[in-house]
Amino acid sequence: MNKRLQEIAEYTGLSESTVSRVLNDRKGVATATRDAVLTAVDVLGYERPTQLRAQEARLVGVIMPQFGNPIFPAFAEAIGGHLTQRGYTPLFGVTETGGPSEAEYVQTMLGRQVAGMIFISCLHAVGHYDHGHYQLLLDRKLPVVAVDGLAPDLELSCVSTDDVQAVELAVRHLVDLGHRKIGLAISDQDHVPGARKVAAFNDCVAGIKGVEGVVDQSIYTLEGGSSAAAHLIGSGVTGIVCASDVMALGAVKAARRMGLRVPEDISVIGYDDSTMMPLVDPPMTTVRQPVEALSKAAVGLLISQIAGRGNRAGEIFFEPELVVRSSTGPALS
Repeated sequence: MNKRLQEIAEYTGLSESTVSRVLNDRKGVATATRDAVLTAVDVLGYERPTQLRAQEARLVGVIMPQFGNPIFPAFAEAIGGHLTQRGYTPLFGVTETGGPSEAEYVQTMLGRQVAGMIFISCLHAVGHYDHGHYQLLLDRKLPVVAVDGLAPDLELSCVSTDDVQAVELAVRHLVDLGHRKIGLAISDQDHVPGARKVAAFNDCVAGIKGVEGVVDQSIYTLEGGSSAAAHLIGSGVTGIVCASDVMALGAVKAARRMGLRVPEDISVIGYDDSTMMPLVDPPMTTVRQPVEALSKAAVGLLISQIAGRGNRAGEIFFEPELVVRSSTGPALS
């Protein structure tokens, strides 16, 4: 700290006490003096204090894995809107295959002097992975909030949909319709929300007399849903709970390729309630993520950190909602 003050003071020709007042955002410093100190900080390669990054750039980095799944543009729109309302400009980054990695985006965002970062369904939700870029942000005391799952080794503020309740809503809906052999189409169980869904599914079916559960692991894509559904239908299930709406669309496609009708022969439930789900054929029964509530909370937590109030690390869970449409129906007797 003393070396930094000394170098900035020498560069600007100001006293160390004046430099300290600027860096601590004290009142009573002339604008020209303040600008000179901050310019020196940048030129000398030092990092601006968090509160000064927020005041200067008012930029927030928002990172997500893709735009292909409609749930991510929905989060981007909601989070971007709440940031704008609070006077911040979102800088979006998408880690599509072949594009920049999360770690590369972190370096880019730090270079843009962002006031904080929000990560949506990124590597923070994957266990047994290198989370060094998150630790870098924590070490630099940059405000960070995660959305949708938190690996056990990370000390971040996070907001998530309650995966346990989501699965229970879906399974009990199918049971109420008379289904007694139910499948779950899921992706990598290293993914924290996915692992929670599997555990909740197994617990739920085990607790209902006469109900059998089958889990098939695939990927969160149309093709992944189609593949999982084919295996599940082959095992004799009459209802399928999917871990995303995109997978559910693939499940419907697979059922039709096998000559089955949805919902007359096989019932399908999605997860997310993406924008187009009421418009597909048949309109998709799905578990709705509370995107607006999650987004508002994520931005609120981030703004609280930027203001220096801090947050308790850990997850805050939000309730999902079952939206019943036409892709589920009574089991064949």
